[in-house]
Amino acid sequence: MPGSPYLAEPPEGLWTWPRLLKFSIPTIGAISIVAWWQELLMEWGIVLILSFGAALILRR
Repeated sequence: MPGSPYLAEPPEGLWTWPRLLKFSIPTIGAISIVAWWQELLMEWGIVLILSFGAALILRR
């Protein structure tokens, strides 16, 4: 379709949702399991909230 914002293939280096989720879900999952095992869930939750908050503020 002419003028469509959708491309046949994403440009090189563009982080799309499927690519981002393939990276972030295993990483966050593994760190969460280790935090649970070491009984650091409260600290891990605080780090997650602060990280997401910083990303939200920086991306504005």
